[in-house]
Amino acid sequence: MPPKSTHQGAHAPVRQPAELAGLRRRLASMLYECLLLLGVLALTFLVPLLMLGIGMNYTPGGGTLWVYVFLVLGGYFIWYWRRGGQTLAMQTWKLRIVSVDGSPISLGQGWLRYALAWPSVLFFGVGILWAFFDREHQFMHDRLAGTRIVLLTASPKS
Repeated sequence: MPPKSTHQGAHAPVRQPAELAGLRRRLASMLYECLLLLGVLALTFLVPLLMLGIGMNYTPGGGTLWVYVFLVLGGYFIWYWRRGGQTLAMQTWKLRIVSVDGSPISLGQGWLRYALAWPSVLFFGVGILWAFFDREHQFMHDRLAGTRIVLLTASPKS
């Protein structure tokens, strides 16, 4: 019989390394996410317009509109990532965002990843194309933010 440890919590539970999600699955999830974001944006614009009774011809000025969209979408992503590590599309494709060490992402990592994803996608998808050359096929914004997208496996039944 092994000796009993007198020090509580001497050994932290060992985190099992998660399998990185494949590139095709992550791209499919991104495509589905774009469809969901259309609904988020529709609600974002329609609800305030209807509540305020502003005519449908109202559009905020250029920079204000982009800041508004950036903050609304940022709120959507950060809320889901911090709440459970998954957006609705990620739940469908069985993906989760985690830190490199496998722990949940911090608020700062979430905002950094989100902010870096904009140029990563908008500059001709350079951050997405990066994944084809990255040794672990990670997107540029994940690599820079210290995050990764992992595949959820079915938990064994007891």
